Amino acid sequence: MNNNKLNIAFFGSSIVSAYWNGAATYYRGIVKALSAMGHNITFYEPDIYERQAHRDIEDPDYCRVVVYQSNETELQRLISEAASADVIIKASGVGAYDDLLEREVANLKKEDNLVIFWDVDAPATLDRIENDASDPFNHLIPQYDYILTYGGGQPVIDAYERNGAKKCIPIYNALDTDTHFPVEAEPRFEGTLAFLGNRLPDREARVEEFFLKPADRLPEHKFLLGGSGWGDKQMPGNVDYIGHVYTKDHNALNCTPMAVLNISRDSMAKYGFSPATRVFEAAGAGACIITDYWEGIDFFFEPGEEILVARTGDDVAQLLKNLSPEKARQIGDAAYKKVLSKHTYNHRAALLQSIFNKSLTGAPQVQA
Repeated sequence: MNNNKLNIAFFGSSIVSAYWNGAATYYRGIVKALSAMGHNITFYEPDIYERQAHRDIEDPDYCRVVVYQSNETELQRLISEAASADVIIKASGVGAYDDLLEREVANLKKEDNLVIFWDVDAPATLDRIENDASDPFNHLIPQYDYILTYGGGQPVIDAYERNGAKKCIPIYNALDTDTHFPVEAEPRFEGTLAFLGNRLPDREARVEEFFLKPADRLPEHKFLLGGSGWGDKQMPGNVDYIGHVYTKDHNALNCTPMAVLNISRDSMAKYGFSPATRVFEAAGAGACIITDYWEGIDFFFEPGEEILVARTGDDVAQLLKNLSPEKARQIGDAAYKKVLSKHTYNHRAALLQSIFNKSLTGAPQVQA
């Protein structure tokens, strides 16, 4: 393995489409930053869930994209192709043949390569395997050189290592400064509070509490709801449902309303230390962010100064009552400065590079 220029094979859900795929911008930021370091990345993604019909981007210049038909014969061919890479990554939640991929990528381990499982929903994975001793992933965990996670902090590290991981390292979400930045406001996104997130079973109750309840309490204010799946959801009349929001419109959605809301999924809130990608995207646009409470917020942003924190829907309503446009801008500006100094994908790629280097040379790792 050449630690100056690695060939990296990456099996994930999709890098070209954010449709029903919240990890897309995370993959783009990580892969783009690794490419800028000189590495060659091939991203393998299945043609499922109409993602190719709802692309946000054309094939990027920072990786080779292989879109494959979801059948076992085609997948086995691509696994054989990936076997020659220096680093082979299987992300969680690919969406088709996940069990097969997890098994086959682990089986590609050789003395001169790295095999990595990258968990973009570690709390859900850990809940699943710890509640089912027969889950086939249990015996695969120790076969991977590293378990990388989308977040989760020490609770997730401890849980993975308790379940046999050789080494578990969080690679947190971050800001891609090429795609998320301050822009002019757009009238169609004007309002008091915006929330962007797909309708998922372990998020819906929290959306009811932290978004719909405050909207109901503040009928004189306009609320915007973006994301897929909410069309038949009963909601107050002052909520404007705008449907799927393409990545190209995220900056305007973050910059225009007075504040934007982050709502964690149940599993992410349980473990903490799992800021959604959109927290960094919103901060990168200079938005005033209100987030539901989760352990570890202050690891990323200073509550009250760089981000506002709510433990209940009533807290959200009260924060909005007390928030002026001027104060919102101050908080957004502070978040913007923090994210540029600490939380870009270049910062995350430097940590990844140190992981690769340590595996080759024993050099010390950069701290997360």
